[in-house]
Amino acid sequence: MSHPFFERHRATLDRAVEAIGSRGYWTPFPESPSPKVYGEGAAETGRHCFDALLNQRFPLTQPATVGQVGNERSPYGMKLGVTYPKPDIDGLMTAIEAAQSNWRKAGPEAWVGVSLEILDRINKSSFEIANAIMHTTGQAFVMSFQAGGPHAQDRGLEAVAYAWDQMRRVPAQATWEKPQGKSDPVRMEKRFRIVPRGVALVIGCSTFPTWNAYPGLFASLATGNAVVVKPHPNAILPLAITVRIAREVLTEGGFDANVVTLVAHDAADNIAQTLALRPEIKIVDFTGSTANGRWLEEHARQAQVYTEKAGVNQVIIDSAADFKGLVRNLAFSIALYTGQMCTAPQNIYVPKDGIDTAEGHLTFDEVAAGLAQGVEKLLADPVRAVEVLGAVANEGVLRRLEAARSLGQIALDTRTITHAQFPDATIRTPLIIKLKKGDRATYLNEWFGPIAFVIETDSTAESLAIARDAVVGHGALTMAVYSTRTDVIDRAIEVAEDVGVALSINLTGGVFVNQSAAFSDYHGTGANPAANAALTDAAYVANRFRVVQHRMHA
Repeated sequence: MSHPFFERHRATLDRAVEAIGSRGYWTPFPESPSPKVYGEGAAETGRHCFDALLNQRFPLTQPATVGQVGNERSPYGMKLGVTYPKPDIDGLMTAIEAAQSNWRKAGPEAWVGVSLEILDRINKSSFEIANAIMHTTGQAFVMSFQAGGPHAQDRGLEAVAYAWDQMRRVPAQATWEKPQGKSDPVRMEKRFRIVPRGVALVIGCSTFPTWNAYPGLFASLATGNAVVVKPHPNAILPLAITVRIAREVLTEGGFDANVVTLVAHDAADNIAQTLALRPEIKIVDFTGSTANGRWLEEHARQAQVYTEKAGVNQVIIDSAADFKGLVRNLAFSIALYTGQMCTAPQNIYVPKDGIDTAEGHLTFDEVAAGLAQGVEKLLADPVRAVEVLGAVANEGVLRRLEAARSLGQIALDTRTITHAQFPDATIRTPLIIKLKKGDRATYLNEWFGPIAFVIETDSTAESLAIARDAVVGHGALTMAVYSTRTDVIDRAIEVAEDVGVALSINLTGGVFVNQSAAFSDYHGTGANPAANAALTDAAYVANRFRVVQHRMHA
């Protein structure tokens, strides 16, 4: 029997499955925070809901709670004061195992229906979640709303669509009939059951807590697995709101709320490793540092581990039909959210003899100066600048900024901007450093934050060779090339396909190398060290369940 939530959202599901096949633009979740889209008063209501959470115990009741934890501080200068239930892990796992029994038996339509209802209600709470993201990650409000709200919801729905598309391929039953010549055929009745792998662990990150967590959360939930959500201690609130909504929907849907649980912890606690090695945990989704990702891959042997780790993203500039457009596009990509994105460009390779443009030849130094001037122009107005930059998420970014200033000749120095609304916010502009090709020890490491290197090479061919080595050795989620020459673009495509990295070609308009669209772009190929699995395809979902059969003579 179909679940009511499944029938309620069947049209959206069908359209989502169509979208992952066609790969064109589609979304059911509008990205504009306009009252014309979400209704008059929606923004004010969301802000009120967020404010009501501050300096309080978060309204989440879970079993095996042994205290309260939480010490989040907004990069805009205020302490949130929210505390969350601290669980006894043994007791929580016992409750999860009990909750999982009926959930596993409910079947794909119930799993998918509940997931879709959760996403629908999360969308209705987009303004509350956006404020939580802004004041935990440092993203500006519009980016918090878009990336942390509708775009993250798109990624969750994309995972549900893949889950349904894979599970519906498994028939519930079949009659097997084998001819036996003159004798009666052998007939068997076979039944096929989709069985979840087990408890899934989602390990959240501090910069994009919902955008990075929702694919794993909903891929596991929609395939019948219970999910433990472990946020980064600096960004608990957005995922706590998510878990609260999920538990409400589960209860209303006739299931035990403990199918989805929250494990919050303080910064010094190593609970992520403890959880990841629990025998009950059969799936791990992780976004974060290379060291932590590799540890999980090497040690959590009882689980299927999906990781998105650090990388060094590359840009190759060979020539330009529209140099001003190139500069505008790269300046925004470098500055957006202060470079605190896993897809942000870091290394920009330029031949030492310069490049040809429609406006004439430019030397290496002129290219570097043009990029610096583009960033300065973009951020000249402090009011506009803070909406592009957001705030610095942690002290590590500030330390890297200061250390990078001595690495080479400064093309553009970093500076502090004061936020008119939040004077205690930590805001820094990008730093651009000129380097030589021999400075590999510097630029082949990730410098997470608003740091870009313009690197002098002997030729575009060498630029592509260095970029290839960087992706093979250190991983990357994005690569870009600018060229007016077909042979260069063809070679860049060959390199990108060989090393397994997404390539953007001659971006000068309103699409940027560090943006990824759900239902269309494949974020993370799983073909280089930055991610051990493609994060938006059927394989990412299909390994979260098994098919078990039974058969008998007809």
